[in-house]
Amino acid sequence: MHSLFTPNAQPRRRVLAMLVGTQAAALLALWAFYPLQIFPRLGDVLGALADLVTTQGLVPALWASMVTAGQALAGATALALLISYCTALPFFRPLAFVASKLRYLTLTGLTFFMALLLSSGHQVKLSVLTFGATVYLVTGMTRVILDTTQEEMDHARTLGLGEWRSFWEVVVRGKLPAMLEVVRQNFAIVWTLITLVETLYQSEGGIGLLLYKQNRYLHLDGVLAIQLVILATGALQDYGFEALRRWIFPYATLGTAQ
Repeated sequence: MHSLFTPNAQPRRRVLAMLVGTQAAALLALWAFYPLQIFPRLGDVLGALADLVTTQGLVPALWASMVTAGQALAGATALALLISYCTALPFFRPLAFVASKLRYLTLTGLTFFMALLLSSGHQVKLSVLTFGATVYLVTGMTRVILDTTQEEMDHARTLGLGEWRSFWEVVVRGKLPAMLEVVRQNFAIVWTLITLVETLYQSEGGIGLLLYKQNRYLHLDGVLAIQLVILATGALQDYGFEALRRWIFPYATLGTAQ
């Protein structure tokens, strides 16, 4: 117990799991028995969730959004990796710099230009999501590459590797665990944006459209239920990325605090 209140302490995973479970149970109990007036009651939210699943197509809408989000993340990851790796060549570094600064653009005006260039609502949604994720991924990935130390490159050169082979071994292969971590951290951006684009382009449905309808008619219990579903889905995907990283790159966590 003392370690839970000691700076930089590293309690066991079992202890942390029990701590999370206890605090979550306490918050649910407060919500159930001492609800705030601005929030719907827990029972009302659970009832709204059941209604959304059985009569309003919550599960198909969530699946449609997950598919769109996955497609956007795959395209954004490939594009961001290409731009970021090109920073090894000084000629392309301004491209990465400009791409990272584009994250300050608002997507409200961007969707208009995308609609003029593309023929279908799905393409517009996918393009907007891909753009929004790419500019954030480039920022993180470029930082990972630029943090490569001179010692790492010199070590590869002492092994008789040329510049391109050193780049491949140290930057491309050596930084893959860090790149996957950047993808994991920025996947939330896609879920933040998907509710916006699904509201603008409603032909394919999605969790964002369902959330918009609940919000429009002031069904606060339904709004909160959908938000909790999105939160739970994002958390599961986050843990999935972490498990994938540990499985593919088990060496990446060696020497780190657990």
